[in-house]
Amino acid sequence: MSSQQSIGPVMLDIEGVTLSAYEREKISHPNTGAVILFSRNYESPEQVTELIKAIRDSRDGDILIAVDQEGGRVQRFQNGFTRLPAARHYADKPELAEPAGWLMAMELLAVGVDFSFAPVLDIDCGISEIIGDRSFSQDSRLAAQYAGDFRKGMRKAGMAATGKHFPGHGAVALDSHLALPIDERDLATIRAKDLLPFRQLIAEGLEAVMPAHVVYPAVDDLPAGFSHTWIQQILRDELHFNGVVFSDDLSMEGAASVGDFPERARLAQQAGCDMILVCNNPQAADQVLENLPINNDPTRNARLNNMRGKSTMNREQLLASPQWRQVSAQIKQFL
Repeated sequence: MSSQQSIGPVMLDIEGVTLSAYEREKISHPNTGAVILFSRNYESPEQVTELIKAIRDSRDGDILIAVDQEGGRVQRFQNGFTRLPAARHYADKPELAEPAGWLMAMELLAVGVDFSFAPVLDIDCGISEIIGDRSFSQDSRLAAQYAGDFRKGMRKAGMAATGKHFPGHGAVALDSHLALPIDERDLATIRAKDLLPFRQLIAEGLEAVMPAHVVYPAVDDLPAGFSHTWIQQILRDELHFNGVVFSDDLSMEGAASVGDFPERARLAQQAGCDMILVCNNPQAADQVLENLPINNDPTRNARLNNMRGKSTMNREQLLASPQWRQVSAQIKQFL
């Protein structure tokens, strides 16, 4: 094992449904640690299983495979997967939250994905369209409860969870993919409302957190994902979080204010991000891979190792299992 590469600090994406030679080379770079898949990378369960195998074969060592499979508007794999409701709908049927988390995780693990970036822990304040029905509730306690149940289901399946978008993206109208949102609220207000689901799930053992590309000027002038105050002082010290911190995608407009891509990566890492996402911009990914120092950080490696999926069934076994049939039917009926 010592001759193999450790899990690097950069998460990349790929162009299509198969790997190019150029992408194989990038995956083998010492700084690569993960690949995130999008809808454009998916045709069928069989195809994506082969693609994931090819990604793993391209690296001499560990690599993590991720996807956004929340349900509702954000479900990258659809054909051959159970369509999941948006998080808001579990308020109508709370008993489905845990089975849905289990089903989502089992279906992904069966094709070789390690984890989905879920659950969303943002509180819907009726302001943010990009969050909206992706939030479990406008009530912090209910959001924490339903998201916690969804995570329990993921855990039972063998999948680690990522709470996003710390400390809360629900109170700003702008979409951080397209602009840099500014949340003027003070820390006491954010603590009392938005941090509650994070606090609860961290206490329950949440494995990873993704900060928002949002500025909270009452706390820090930098977006949360580049802020030592948010990541080290509040997330790590105050909330006692010791899992993985994933940056949100550095290609998003909300990250542009802090500098060029190498600078964004450097600042995110300096603030405390264990893994940095660079998506939909292959040249930027190359720059980040080449400019970040190559180092084997045992703490980072141990945290990232916790994100590996623990699959118990292949796809054929899953589809034949009574539990999958029952839960899938319940969700289809609910929709």
